Amino acid sequence: MIVSVAVVGRQNNPLYIQSFTEADDALKLHHIVHCSLDVIDERVNNPKKSGTTLNEAFLGLLYPTLNYKVYGYLTNTKVKFIMVTTDLDVRDTDVRSFFRKFHAAYVDAVSNPFHVPGKKITSRTFAESVSNIVRSYTFN
Repeated sequence: MIVSVAVVGRQNNPLYIQSFTEADDALKLHHIVHCSLDVIDERVNNPKKSGTTLNEAFLGLLYPTLNYKVYGYLTNTKVKFIMVTTDLDVRDTDVRSFFRKFHAAYVDAVSNPFHVPGKKITSRTFAESVSNIVRSYTFN
């Protein structure tokens, strides 16, 4: 089950963070999302150590915790997508598919002429789209 998703800007500013659990876990999930930014920066700045190429948007598993797995995706414009899941057996193809749909929803949201680039995404349509994408993915 996906418990949190986030969109983070170029300067590591949060553009959109949504938790799909109880309110008590939201702060912990926000902390996990922000900790994953260090892992993303390390992988982008040291591609030889991480094994990923700069041309690949999917960063894969960033790090596992006891209860969660954190996955990352980096766009060409250095916007980062982060997904936190409780499922410990997740196929990379499913996660890649999720990120493609999530990225498409993001592109639709920022293509709005009233959206200011680099500012938080406040679109209700985007939030509903993300919720629908998350509901459609149950990794098992």
